[in-house]
Amino acid sequence: MEVSHTITNLIIFVLAIYVGYHVVWTVTPALHTPLMAVTNAISAIVIVGAMLAAAQTETLAGRTMGVLAVALAAVNIFGGFLVTRRMLEMFRKKEKKAPAADKGAAQ
Repeated sequence: MEVSHTITNLIIFVLAIYVGYHVVWTVTPALHTPLMAVTNAISAIVIVGAMLAAAQTETLAGRTMGVLAVALAAVNIFGGFLVTRRMLEMFRKKEKKAPAADKGAAQ
């Protein structure tokens, strides 16, 4: 008895969601920024895989899903870099502002 490729792919997809959920929610806040950098790299791999999958399909629905996968992975990468940048800015030392000149002395 041979199992359909669709069923196999669906099982892999559900397991990836389950494992991903548990991995992300057990991360300590101190490791969040390095984890974001790794997920950006994984999303880059997803884009390459989506482009290869879209190029090999013969139907319009397959190509449409491939283009959608590429677009969503690109949004994920862009958003991940924005979040990582904002988080890193929180850890930078803020420069002290110079005291403002006394306005009353100028008049």
